[in-house]
Amino acid sequence: MTAKPRILTGDTPTSTGLHLGHYVGSLENRLALQEQYDSYFLIANVHAFTTMADKPEQIRANTIGIIKDWLAVGLDPDRSTFVLQSEIPAIAELTFFFAMLIPFNKVMRNPTLKTEIETKGLGDSYPFGFPMYAVGQCADILAFRPELVPVGEDQEAHIEMCRDVALKFNQQYCGVGNRVPAAEHVQAGGLFPIPAAKVGRVARLAGIDGTNKMSKSLGNAIFLYDSAKDVQKKLNKITTGRQSPNEPGDGNNVLMQYVDAFIAGGDPARAAEIKRRYVAGDNLGDGHVKAELGEAINRLLEPMRARRATLDGPAGDQRVMEVIAQGVKRANVVAEETLTLAKKAMKADFVHRTIG
Repeated sequence: MTAKPRILTGDTPTSTGLHLGHYVGSLENRLALQEQYDSYFLIANVHAFTTMADKPEQIRANTIGIIKDWLAVGLDPDRSTFVLQSEIPAIAELTFFFAMLIPFNKVMRNPTLKTEIETKGLGDSYPFGFPMYAVGQCADILAFRPELVPVGEDQEAHIEMCRDVALKFNQQYCGVGNRVPAAEHVQAGGLFPIPAAKVGRVARLAGIDGTNKMSKSLGNAIFLYDSAKDVQKKLNKITTGRQSPNEPGDGNNVLMQYVDAFIAGGDPARAAEIKRRYVAGDNLGDGHVKAELGEAINRLLEPMRARRATLDGPAGDQRVMEVIAQGVKRANVVAEETLTLAKKAMKADFVHRTIG
């Protein structure tokens, strides 16, 4: 373990890139925290197979696209470790061990899992690996023994399950008493810190449909790589039901959520003025708010788009491969150490191995 406290978080490559919901929910935190934490950022490309097993080429392309987005946002592979899940064998082994510590019915009650089954229309057709990924997320995290996990609000249930696994492992295999506070588990001899979730400043960003969480699969997302013109076109699709600029508006509708998310940070006084006039029906139309939001969001995205453009083409793909190789080498050292210590605690250590 380094002198710095450690964080781990990541993304599943089920879409071509990341959107504004990812940015305000987690990426902002990652940017701020990579300065003061030993940061691990994971691409959960194995988990993507739970719903896209018939689309391996798309998963690969999405993986490359998301890493390009990370670089464009400003995540630094020299200060942080980029982890490609499929190249870290310790994660798969820990997943199997951890599966013995969680009752099946508890996995299936996970609210995030249930929501995904509903929103993705999986019915009863999902593979066995789909609920297994909830256990796999515990292994993704605990393989690196972080203290903090920056996530969106919808992922907090997964972090709770991860905490349960860490507590159970430390108690069952490391002799930590069941009255020891979570924050003191490592000092009491536990292998795993009990990680805490850190939710972004916007816990849940609604999509441009104004109802559901921003998501590529629902077609309601504004992506970080969208052109300035596309950003404005998408904002213009938002409907609030308001008929006139002099009609009092809902201070909690999607437009006002976006004002809080993308104008208040840079100009809180202007955001407060917009909301005051909008709620009062003081001659402020939805179209004007959308235009001002477009300007604010495009100011945020423009440097990202410029950096992303430098990663287009074969040279950019090669840069991604170099970043993956660099991160995998570092990540395997940490994950293998964790697996070795876990197997030792479980009396399952017979042969030492080294994976570069």
